[in-house]
Amino acid sequence: MRHFFLPLTIAAISLASPVLAAPGDMNVATFLAKADALKAKGAAALFSPDIKLLQAEGNAAGEHYKARLKAERAAGKPSSCPPQGARINSDQLLAFLRTYPEAARPRVSMKQAMADYFIRHFPCR
Repeated sequence: MRHFFLPLTIAAISLASPVLAAPGDMNVATFLAKADALKAKGAAALFSPDIKLLQAEGNAAGEHYKARLKAERAAGKPSSCPPQGARINSDQLLAFLRTYPEAARPRVSMKQAMADYFIRHFPCR
């Protein structure tokens, strides 16, 4: 009986592996597609699990950049200079994500996009 479950477990893990990607690793194309699908649902989007997924992606990407920026500041070369407690407007972020050419979007992670957003919107002067 034990041998019967092993192949099923391996199959389940292999099918689930894309879902197990680390938060912040979603690419811009997927993020925008999910955001657009939620917008199309209107009020029903509030019941979609994709809202929490996109929030987790954005938060993870932001935390990743925050850690990167802390290391850059310690080295004396920050890539951006956001004000203390800077918050990102979701509409502005989505508009920024759309500035990536469509062909490039699948190759750009949300971690990289978030870094690019901060670098562009909060340059050091």
